[in-house]
Amino acid sequence: MKPPIGSYAVDTSTGQVGRVMGHEGPYVQLRPYGGGREWDCPPEVLREATTHERLRAATTYANRRSRGEVP
Repeated sequence: MKPPIGSYAVDTSTGQVGRVMGHEGPYVQLRPYGGGREWDCPPEVLREATTHERLRAATTYANRRSRGEVP
């Protein structure tokens, strides 16, 4: 899977939702919802994030932010 830049995908090896930031060599670069350090993910372990998964990631980020865990 080679998802378009700006879309959201799930790294099925970790279950983490990330925004597609680019494609570098054989990898897809993902960034966690709300920002943070990008990670490289092999395209064969990616799938498109569902609306439910994107909303869950946004809610988790908002909750962490309200508790002061992220800037």
